[in-house]
Amino acid sequence: MTSMSQSAERAPPLQGVTVIDLSQIYNGPYATFLLAMGGAKVIKIEPLAGELLRRRSAVGGAALPFAMLNANKDPVTLNLKSARGVELLLDLVRRADVLVENFAPGVMQRLGLDWPRLQAANPRLIYASSSGFGSTGPNRNYPAMDLTVQAMSGVMSVTGFPDRPPVKAGPALCDFFAGVHLYGAIVTALYERERTQIGRQVEVAMQEAVYASLASNLGLYFSSAHRGSLRTGNRHGGLAESPYNVYPTVDGWIAILCAGEAHWRALTLVMGRPELADDLRFSSLGARVAHADEVDAIVADFTGTQHKGSLFEQLMAAHIPCAPVRDLEEVVNDEHMHARGFLRWIDHPTLGRIVVPNSPLRFTGTPLTTHVPSRELGADNHAVYGAWLGLSEQALAELEHDGII
Repeated sequence: MTSMSQSAERAPPLQGVTVIDLSQIYNGPYATFLLAMGGAKVIKIEPLAGELLRRRSAVGGAALPFAMLNANKDPVTLNLKSARGVELLLDLVRRADVLVENFAPGVMQRLGLDWPRLQAANPRLIYASSSGFGSTGPNRNYPAMDLTVQAMSGVMSVTGFPDRPPVKAGPALCDFFAGVHLYGAIVTALYERERTQIGRQVEVAMQEAVYASLASNLGLYFSSAHRGSLRTGNRHGGLAESPYNVYPTVDGWIAILCAGEAHWRALTLVMGRPELADDLRFSSLGARVAHADEVDAIVADFTGTQHKGSLFEQLMAAHIPCAPVRDLEEVVNDEHMHARGFLRWIDHPTLGRIVVPNSPLRFTGTPLTTHVPSRELGADNHAVYGAWLGLSEQALAELEHDGII
């Protein structure tokens, strides 16, 4: 098989696609980030004060997420609460391929920018929207942030330990799961349009995007007659594997699991306890699951005497699935991801020296898209409204004076 580096160089697959990005925070902006890194021209439209994530970037750690998700986009400002602003957006839509928004259901209609009007302006348009619970159904108007969707979707109910309260997952899972699904919906619709020449509306609900990730937990739910807490701590979500946990070491923690009998036998050898492989309590997966507490105690007793790095090397040499539990300092300096070009250090014009990600999507024969740092609010007003849309300098000055851009 030809490696990606050896293949003839090709243009990015989305080159020539123009995206109007009205989205904010994480959900929509991640979808449009993936589109941008795939070669699309993404025009990021913000209100005159900036989108919510940009505005709260002075608080806590919000500046870096904005920079991560809005690289390689052309930022412009636009007052959509004015009739002239709406008409200007429609002018952009007429030249675009995709419009993306993640407002609450009903907002676009109130702005006078519902699907029928957008479709009339450009029948080839893909109109992509994402919200917490979708545009239909009894919960459509519920306020949705990642925390609330984690609560409603069941993610919190299965996160944490059975004798403790529910816990949210550390990352913003629902936002980013929805962003990935939204990207998939957009690209699927673009593929269809190549055959039909007709656009369509697509949508993703955050609650629905995360549901499939509960597969192991749902397996436990249905197999346990729906009784008791389904929080399994660091054990398998369906309690169907053992050992499967996070174990202590002299200098940290290590995750270890045995997905088959070969793994378990190899682990007993590494631990210097080969007799455990034939012990009736542990000689089959079902037996180990039934004696999971004993299995975890045996493994923890061994790992607790080891240093994390050297133990990881031993287990890797024995082909046992495992990984050291690393902190963010270790992750942002990960040698492997930097070697692949996914992570890189840049000098950001406002944030200084930071690590930024590329797209996880790789396309054979196409080099990774060069990371262009996120730009100041409205930095591309003249380039987009003037050079691209064709407005004169006088028209742009009037729009600025009137508070439209």
